[in-house]
Amino acid sequence: MSVARLSRTTLLVLGITALSGCANAPWRMQRLEDTGPTATRADPWERFNRAMFAFNEVVDQTVVKPAALGYRAMVPEWLRAGIGNMFGNLGDAWSVVNLTLQGKPQAALETGMRVTTNTLFGFAGFIDIADEMGLERRSEDFGQTLGRWGMSSGPYLVLPLLGPSTVRDAAAMVVDSKASPPQLAFGEVRDQNGARVLQLLDTRVRLLNASRVLDDIALDKYVFLRDAYLARRRSQIYDGSPPEDEEPGVVLYAPMPT
Repeated sequence: MSVARLSRTTLLVLGITALSGCANAPWRMQRLEDTGPTATRADPWERFNRAMFAFNEVVDQTVVKPAALGYRAMVPEWLRAGIGNMFGNLGDAWSVVNLTLQGKPQAALETGMRVTTNTLFGFAGFIDIADEMGLERRSEDFGQTLGRWGMSSGPYLVLPLLGPSTVRDAAAMVVDSKASPPQLAFGEVRDQNGARVLQLLDTRVRLLNASRVLDDIALDKYVFLRDAYLARRRSQIYDGSPPEDEEPGVVLYAPMPT
């Protein structure tokens, strides 16, 4: 797995928070000036996000990680690799749609060739033949598509059981969910839910070593993951070459206690 893909899934699995302290507070809209630290403007809901992050950490340590360890112990590596490849192949099909919507015909064509090759000759994607042929995976989602056409990311937001996101990306997940690998592969809701659990376990197994390293090197895991997520998403929007400076005049709006 490439470092880029590893960081992406790390961010998706390890973030999330609870609404403690926010339920009964009166709110008003306050304009955040374009001055001051970037982190403050990007994460005006830090208190909420940290609570949700802590909640997700508990869920991961008590439920997801132990289940992933059991999955790794019971399922041989070659089978786990094939299952991961199949999920990746289904995800590539949605990437083709987003690349087309982003006005990138060449990338869409190459990714379409990747999906076709793996589907026809790789046993429905179980074997990633396209990777050996040099057909690079380009993982694209609807949040990137919205960003491509100028929609601001909005404030950073940690979602329950889904992890790091932004207001834009969280809204885009509604569309992405309709084309998720379990949704594409199965018609029955029961089968879709089973596939989602399998996909989660497959992802978490791949992150066992990464999460251990993260625990060792990060003084503040929340800040580390937040900054990494925002930097990576910005890089994705600009295809790896983001401008050095933030766009002028961009301001965020956030609910602030009265």
